[in-house]
Amino acid sequence: MKIKPLHDWNLTPSEAVALQKQFAHEVIREDAFERPVKRVAGLDLGHSPVTEMSRAVVAVLSFPELELVESAEAEMPTSFPYVPGLLSFRETPVAIKALEKIASAPDLILVDGQGHAHPRRFGIACHVGLFVDVPTVGVAKSILVGRHEDLPPERGSTAELIHRGEVVGTVLRTKDKVQPVFVSVGHRISLATATELVLRCTTKYRLPEPTRLADKMSSYRKKATGS
Repeated sequence: MKIKPLHDWNLTPSEAVALQKQFAHEVIREDAFERPVKRVAGLDLGHSPVTEMSRAVVAVLSFPELELVESAEAEMPTSFPYVPGLLSFRETPVAIKALEKIASAPDLILVDGQGHAHPRRFGIACHVGLFVDVPTVGVAKSILVGRHEDLPPERGSTAELIHRGEVVGTVLRTKDKVQPVFVSVGHRISLATATELVLRCTTKYRLPEPTRLADKMSSYRKKATGS
């Protein structure tokens, strides 16, 4: 997968904040698919405080069958400091490195993290989305900003995630009586479509299959290397 550079990574935290504010206005929050969705990539990201290395695993699945097509992983030194709200500047470089290893561009990318549901409306799903220029969705396991009403216990139940008077995401229950996930726009997709596709990518587990499988691969890697 060929990816064009979006910006330089040699940034101070204040410069990174300025870029977030700038790029947030470039995110497309409506459906802008170039073709029907036939391949969905899941992206799992992590950082080891012991080795100061960042890792990314990408799993590409067929859609709607949700069968593994290909996978790739990457690891590199973490160069950006830990600053709340600037996580994507630590993890996007290795995410791009992993995505560059897959053979073909996916039609949709699900990122284990936030998208529009971010204090400056530019989480890692937005960052990755702008780099690759592919419809991208943030699927987070926990809330970062906003509040929501209680959800019914059934699979498919939703609630609006609201922050500063704006709907920034969807709280989605993907499995009966299980904690919901937090869906938000990354790039080139509407929130309604993002929510629908995340649910369609979810089977018997809480997480959608692309990110769940990427996380599983990452866990095996950590166990094998002892990290």
